[in-house]
Amino acid sequence: MTYAAVIFDLDGTLLDTEAISHAAGIAAFAACGIAVDPAFLYGLVGVDDVTGARRILEAHPTLDIIAFEREWREASIRGLANGVPLKPGVAELLARIDHPRAIATSSTRVQVVRKFAACVLPPFVHVVTVDDVARAKPAPDPFLMAADLLGVDPARCLAFEDSETGAQSAHAAGMTVVQIPDLVPATGNFAHHVARDILSGARAAGLIAG
Repeated sequence: MTYAAVIFDLDGTLLDTEAISHAAGIAAFAACGIAVDPAFLYGLVGVDDVTGARRILEAHPTLDIIAFEREWREASIRGLANGVPLKPGVAELLARIDHPRAIATSSTRVQVVRKFAACVLPPFVHVVTVDDVARAKPAPDPFLMAADLLGVDPARCLAFEDSETGAQSAHAAGMTVVQIPDLVPATGNFAHHVARDILSGARAAGLIAG
């Protein structure tokens, strides 16, 4: 298939930020007196902050969510202070393709600005954040908006994701989905291709050769 555009998730797909967020979450729970099961945090990968806060309160109804979110935000900022590497193969893939491209992320605009400042990532003209859509992932809205901004049919887009939530979103948008799991294994339920890294996924989907 000849793709009209390529749309990327940000965290865990382009940037190696999920481990930073995971460590910050553990630190935030600890600051609030809770020894959280790391598996609980894995369930929040790819989820927007509002949905994540609701799940956290469901599991810990007495938690001071305002104080917790402040601790998590500050721990995340500290984690970004030393810079954020790109995920393996990202720089090479972006250098090899000339397709129109965009980012569709569950991060807020403020979070995206912080992460871009902490990494060396080629510029993207279009970045759709959770602030830009009525419904966050796993709804298709972020990917549909990205395709619309690029002026292409979603069915002719290739999407790269790491999380189940994100893969479901891109799949619901009607895109070809490549999933490269980061912290959490992929079920493959919403992916056309599951790969160990972004270059392998690009080859499997026919975006690049060799």
